Amino acid sequence: MLTRQRKQLILEKLSSEGQVLSKNLSLEFEVSEDTIRRDLRELAADGRLQRVHGGALPASQAVSSFAERSSLGIEAKKRVAKKGAELISPGQVVIIDGGTTTAELVRCLAADLSFTAVTHSPGIALALVDYPQVEVILIGGRLFRHSVVTVGAAAIEGIAHIHADLFFMGVTGIHPDAGLTTGDYEEACIKRAFSGRAAETVVLASPEKINTASSFRIGELSLINTVVVEADSDSRWVEAVTGQGVSVVKVRS
Repeated sequence: MLTRQRKQLILEKLSSEGQVLSKNLSLEFEVSEDTIRRDLRELAADGRLQRVHGGALPASQAVSSFAERSSLGIEAKKRVAKKGAELISPGQVVIIDGGTTTAELVRCLAADLSFTAVTHSPGIALALVDYPQVEVILIGGRLFRHSVVTVGAAAIEGIAHIHADLFFMGVTGIHPDAGLTTGDYEEACIKRAFSGRAAETVVLASPEKINTASSFRIGELSLINTVVVEADSDSRWVEAVTGQGVSVVKVRS
């Protein structure tokens, strides 16, 4: 079998099963594990999968630039964002993470909804200016241009003084085994810190994030309480997530 053919079969298996193991692939294709690891390494370098210990997971497509992500799965993002906005009650303190899905969340807010929003995203803060009943607290720090959010020690210090009701966490991947992941180490630290200051953490998971993983782990699925997804999301994934105590809220198109 040609290397190109073997790689294509690996990707097809990864798509159908959600993960692959190097040892099993070695036995199936009758090649050494070193050969399989080289295949996985090259596929990972091309952004086709995310390598993990012992094998690989589907790579998230939500790690591209902010501008590119803004046009990725926009209708699905709008649907999960609208459902997320319904979870906010008047008078609450709500942390809103940076990201394209949370940007849609802001657009779905009722014009007269009164609550306090905490964010480290200048873009989210500016969008909330149009909502006069929303008190906005902007967390400072070093600007991470890729995601247009603040990170670093100053951001962590500001987060430590918050007690929030809700945190809308942005992720690039949510996988039953790999947990919650994102594409940057410092962003993962910020997300963990925010989650630790909220009574409830919610993920708005558009399809490109489901059953995928990125390089940096935010935490296990137990870190969140609720995930909002499209109604036709993979039933095996939904079962695996609910089995770990996470409430899955489905929205219909």
